[in-house]
Amino acid sequence: MPDSPILAGLNAAQREAVAAGGGPHLILAGPGSGKTRVLTHRVAFLIQEMHVHPAHIMAVTFTNKAAREMRARIAHLRGDDDLGGLTVGTFHAICARLLRIEAEHTPFTREYVIFDTADQLDAVKAAALSLNIDIKQYRPAGLLNAISAAKNELLPPAAYAERINTYFEEVVSRVYPRYQEVLRESNALDFDDLLMQTVALLRDHPDVAAKYQLRYEHVLVDEFQDTNFAQYMLVRAFAAPQENLFAVGDPDQSIYAFRGADYRNVLRFEQDYPEHRKILLEENYRSTQIILDAAMAVIDRNPNRTPKRLFTDRGQGTPVTLYEAYDEDDEGQFIVRTIARLNDDARFNPGECAIMYRTNAQSRALESAFSRAGVPYRLIGATRFYDRREIRDLMAYLRLVHNPDDAISLERIINVPPRGLGNRTVEMLRDWARETGVTPGRALLSLLTGAEGPFAPRARRPLEGFAALLAGWHEMARAGAPPLPILDRIIEDIHFGGYLRDGTRDGEDRWENVLELREAAAAYSEQNLVDYLTDAALISDLDTRDDGEEIRAPSLMTLHSAKGLEFPVVFLCGLEEGTLPHIRSLEADATGDADALAEERRLMYVGLTRAKDRLYLSYAFRRSRFGDFEPSLPSRFLNDLPPEVLESSGMSKASRATQDSYARMTAWADRLPASTSAARRSETPAPRFQPGMRVVNTHFGEGVVISSRRYSDTEEVEVQFTTSGRKRIDGAYLQPLT
Repeated sequence: MPDSPILAGLNAAQREAVAAGGGPHLILAGPGSGKTRVLTHRVAFLIQEMHVHPAHIMAVTFTNKAAREMRARIAHLRGDDDLGGLTVGTFHAICARLLRIEAEHTPFTREYVIFDTADQLDAVKAAALSLNIDIKQYRPAGLLNAISAAKNELLPPAAYAERINTYFEEVVSRVYPRYQEVLRESNALDFDDLLMQTVALLRDHPDVAAKYQLRYEHVLVDEFQDTNFAQYMLVRAFAAPQENLFAVGDPDQSIYAFRGADYRNVLRFEQDYPEHRKILLEENYRSTQIILDAAMAVIDRNPNRTPKRLFTDRGQGTPVTLYEAYDEDDEGQFIVRTIARLNDDARFNPGECAIMYRTNAQSRALESAFSRAGVPYRLIGATRFYDRREIRDLMAYLRLVHNPDDAISLERIINVPPRGLGNRTVEMLRDWARETGVTPGRALLSLLTGAEGPFAPRARRPLEGFAALLAGWHEMARAGAPPLPILDRIIEDIHFGGYLRDGTRDGEDRWENVLELREAAAAYSEQNLVDYLTDAALISDLDTRDDGEEIRAPSLMTLHSAKGLEFPVVFLCGLEEGTLPHIRSLEADATGDADALAEERRLMYVGLTRAKDRLYLSYAFRRSRFGDFEPSLPSRFLNDLPPEVLESSGMSKASRATQDSYARMTAWADRLPASTSAARRSETPAPRFQPGMRVVNTHFGEGVVISSRRYSDTEEVEVQFTTSGRKRIDGAYLQPLT
């Protein structure tokens, strides 16, 4: 291996990767193993030691920030800010530039525009309406999601039409070509087109492909496990025929399937380049050995992967703490108490702590725990729970119900969901209210008592309809109804579920947030609407900014947002069946799709490996769902952890909890403090069937339990059957499968 200053400070595996010769290389980099360092040193080594001109190198990243950091590091290594035409950027940025240069070979001009998501939705809507497709039944967001997935697989409209299996796909097959026509009429591309059109350009114009293949002698790709099929084909096209392809990634950290990422590209690489050289980066510079051992125990159970033995010189470290909470409130309090204790002991300040969870909706109980304790926090990768759009909409409804004079709330939701009221009508309502000396809300309600107003019949009808709904909700509040019945009535009356659940992953996530809001409102069953609105306002007004100063507040984030981050102390919470692994993965697994469950395991692995020094795992004995408390089953991933890495806190370890669920349910009532409310102390019969349990029915066959609810001496069980779909069935007609 050559003696070069660029190799100084690298470990043996890193030196091997950086100084490798030509040809295809697959660098499987474990978490915290210095993959970015390897990439930047590799580029510098190509220039300094292998005398490759910078203009002949392409390095692809996934974010513009990463590209900027890579360029800065390479310049520092070379001691020269002039990188001589080196190409460093994201897939989309590189493709956008290339398509402008080669526009004469494409269906559009170099002045094309790039449609953002809102533009794309408008284009899909226009396409569907032009085909007389009911956009209430086939929502534009769902149609766009299907079109995007097709483009990620490099399926043009004609090819997509040959693969349809459902009526929804048949509708998409009609909208897709019309959508492309709308784009072309506007001389526009969407984000997926940037990739798809570049692949087509290189495929259909060999002279253009040869020009770029001659230029780019070496192609390097970061986060290779997060590439989709279109990106993989781009990499292959650019790297031919020299095949000097340097792919760095970790398929064990592939967690973005919902964005089109395909971890199988690593397997494709191995098949398409049989002479490739594989190098494992296994030395971890982040975590203690006990944390790495826990992470490996979880990920080793995934199939079709290259085993890695992560090791570190940071020492064995402190055992992982496993905490069984009574419910989500107890879980939040445990986290707050633990952070306070770590701070009091001068071991870690709150800013060194991160709390991670599977879904955005879980943040509500955590934010409430921090708020009640008067402890500030930061929310990473998402808005605060009460600042999310769908939550702000519903809170605006509740505020308007409480106070019809709230003009800000009225204008926010008067056409949410759309009820045919345009901006001009809202302006007329505002002007009329001003002329009559009342607020817009009072003017709206006056339509119910015979006020004429300046509105044409077409506008007056939806205004009167909305006024009638508002008056009904207001009467509920005046009669002293608690928040939850009012909220449920609003959700039902405005068909909010259908509005949010538009066929996309985001739509389902937004609906989960609404369900979480219901849980928050349910806690005020003995109080009125104003009490809830006051407490909610205090939470949403909590100042969590660090203003550029040293971070002193704990960070809250989803596991997807945690990718690429690290913290001295990490809390992974909500580790229950149906949450992590998520219920969608259990449903997919029940129908024979094991990939979804494997990705959930990778998500757990990512969370574990964010921790540097301390790791806390928690699950709740029971969690509120749909207004009721139900026993929870600890995540199956907890059972993979070897006993020697764990110390338990709270009631029991996961394995014991799994076996003794019923006994613990009755035992908990005796452990509760006297101040616990009667509702919380009431005993509920334990469901016989737990989420994730495999069952069989003589008529429907085998399936997996999605949820279960006890009603006195009966049990209603929701099951995803392998061949019969999802059914609700009396538990008396089910048998567990061992």
